[in-house]
Amino acid sequence: MDEVDFSTAVSQLFQGISQDWIIALAVLVGLIATLIAFCYTTQAGVIARATTKEAVRQPIFFLMLFLAMTFLLLNTFLPFFSLGEDLKMFKDVGLITIMFCGMFLGIWTSSISISEEIEGKTAMTLLSKPINRRQFITGKYFGIMNGVIFLIVPLVVVFAALIYYKVGYDAREGSQTGITAADRLREVIQVLPSTLLVFLEVAVMTAVSVAISTRLPMIVNIVTCMAIFVVGHLTPVLAQTVFAKLEFVKFMALMIATILPALEAFKTDAIVATGKIVPPMYLGTALAYCVFYTTAAILLAFILFEDRDLA
Repeated sequence: MDEVDFSTAVSQLFQGISQDWIIALAVLVGLIATLIAFCYTTQAGVIARATTKEAVRQPIFFLMLFLAMTFLLLNTFLPFFSLGEDLKMFKDVGLITIMFCGMFLGIWTSSISISEEIEGKTAMTLLSKPINRRQFITGKYFGIMNGVIFLIVPLVVVFAALIYYKVGYDAREGSQTGITAADRLREVIQVLPSTLLVFLEVAVMTAVSVAISTRLPMIVNIVTCMAIFVVGHLTPVLAQTVFAKLEFVKFMALMIATILPALEAFKTDAIVATGKIVPPMYLGTALAYCVFYTTAAILLAFILFEDRDLA
């Protein structure tokens, strides 16, 4: 594939971008600019920058990065025996891999950065400076999310490159012809919005972990977050199955689905299975829910941390 064909394919794809996607990209750029401004213009941003350095320097960061990249690379060549749907399976498994690695890093870092600092009396030293408890929690959360971004971005870049390669690889293995650069790029672009849903889910679970870390140690935090993750995916399904005919089961399922995060809103498998691109409106709705629930979780963290004895 020469450079001219690739450039032509890129120009053809960008000509088809709708106004909705331009608005969505503008919102994304605005959020990134807001995050940068927060980190460098506020007192909580000092905590955020220190937490980011702590997150990317710990061994678990490099372990997650290495394991995820290795797993993605192996899945590029290993057959899924999916009757011609290997690419869709690869996308689905890749998104799940990125999500779990990002979520584990967020939960682990919140436990190290909040729970152990409280237990080790380090937090008391920070709060003796002109930084209050709310700034401490806010800075910790944004710092952790910065570390998650530093993990997810290279994984998404590698994932996109492997998808681009795998389209041609599967075509050669299946003796198909006529695969162009535009075909490969379409498959890459189709999955990129789904990575945003993965990031939003990680952001919600990290906020939950930050709230739990203000009171509970690491092991309990990890187990609790894993339980919330499983239940958060199951309760909407339970409320719509045959068990919904039982009023008590329906009531409990709806109550738990209201209190716990509705993680089904961030699922990507249906989008990947149909081969469609996540609509900008759906991304906007998911973003609004993420902001709402994350804010609620951080407010809960404020309440739990307000009267926590640090001495």
